[in-house]
Amino acid sequence: MGKSRSELREKIMVILYQIDIYNERKVPYEVDDVIKENIEIDNEFVKDIIYGVITYKNELDEIANSLMNDWTIDRLDKSGASIMRMALYELKYMDTPEVVVINEAVELAKKYCDDSVKKMINAVLDKYIKG
Repeated sequence: MGKSRSELREKIMVILYQIDIYNERKVPYEVDDVIKENIEIDNEFVKDIIYGVITYKNELDEIANSLMNDWTIDRLDKSGASIMRMALYELKYMDTPEVVVINEAVELAKKYCDDSVKKMINAVLDKYIKG
């Protein structure tokens, strides 16, 4: 039985978090290996978002930074930054309904981030969809 999209998004956040740590510490890695360590089956949804966030990271960070007041994405904890990038990517490049993306991001933030980061993610995504 496959995982739900909610479960997959949690895996994606963990993978993006790991990749962020590896990059920061200059640890060599293969993206596919990090994915395989975290999810037992090959999943296109996971790969689309992981590779998309990696490819468009600078653009996603610029979007996030432009929507935060006196704050930048690199000041968020790594979990929060991963959730923000994943959600912005999904809103910008995928066909997932906006309400689903925002709800999933906020639920992940409730689980992994403090309240201020959760509120920041919610506010940024809300501003993004209102364009």
